[in-house]
Amino acid sequence: MPNSADRKAIPAASNPFQSGAMVMVTLGNPRDKFWGAILALTSEGLSLCGIELASFDDLIAVLKEGGPLSLGVVFFPMHRVERIELDLSDGDVPSLAQRFSERTGMNAAAAFAQFHASHLTASGDRK
Repeated sequence: MPNSADRKAIPAASNPFQSGAMVMVTLGNPRDKFWGAILALTSEGLSLCGIELASFDDLIAVLKEGGPLSLGVVFFPMHRVERIELDLSDGDVPSLAQRFSERTGMNAAAAFAQFHASHLTASGDRK
């Protein structure tokens, strides 16, 4: 366990789990996995713009056929969140964001942010 001097040496800004970070989330009860961009991470839970991991190939197929980007904006209470991991490549294995980009020509983080922003604007217009 790091002592207080060690904790001070790590700047708070080095937290990689910030808004916009592409992550994979493992949930419990029921067990599920999601991939997406963090909207907010608080002690209450995780807000995410993304998809169920099992739908990844379906999303790619829809986009390749010229269909719209269709994502969910979801909140998971912290008691369901078992694990959050950054979507990073592992040696020769590309990250999901890299695979998304290779197959669609779109930057995943930018596309997810644009999707979320456009839906925030649309929902604000309904007032």
